[in-house]
Amino acid sequence: MRVDWLAVVAMAGLAACSSAPVPRPEAPPAPVLAQVGTVMQAEAALAPASASLVSGRLELASQPGGVRITGTLGGLRAHQLAAFHVHERGDCTAVDASSAGGHFNPLGQAHGRAGQGGHHLGDMDNLQADAGGRVAVDVYLAGVVLGGGAGNDILGRALVVHGQGDDYRSQPAGNAGVRVACGVIRSRS
Repeated sequence: MRVDWLAVVAMAGLAACSSAPVPRPEAPPAPVLAQVGTVMQAEAALAPASASLVSGRLELASQPGGVRITGTLGGLRAHQLAAFHVHERGDCTAVDASSAGGHFNPLGQAHGRAGQGGHHLGDMDNLQADAGGRVAVDVYLAGVVLGGGAGNDILGRALVVHGQGDDYRSQPAGNAGVRVACGVIRSRS
């Protein structure tokens, strides 16, 4: 009888162990997003990529809640629609600018249109060239900062112009075509 009692206690113990909750793996910590960067002014000299003629100089200025990007680009086709994004790495050394990596996306969002639901922090509206293939850039990029090293810091990353307009739907990059210009965002001294 004693053997049966021990078997019952052992079985109850095993049943209790098998129904114990399995610990869930911890999620990685969310990136720290700063509200204010440490740099007020930056610039990016965009050079041609993928055998294009697209180039220009852009200035970046810290503003409340984001960064304003202004300047001029040239070398596009007349009336060309071109996607424009911040990319994750400040490396434009590859001839096709692939060294800049993917879109800047520290929050792990799906690609989309800025200001209209989820999107990468580096997603911006398309640029539209004039009849001479030039575009006057004036873009406000919300949610990012210049300097400080926070998760939303774009200093040291790349600005990239693509050969087609962004469709704001296709994943992961909007079906925007080849990279036609690339420039690293650098602090203005």
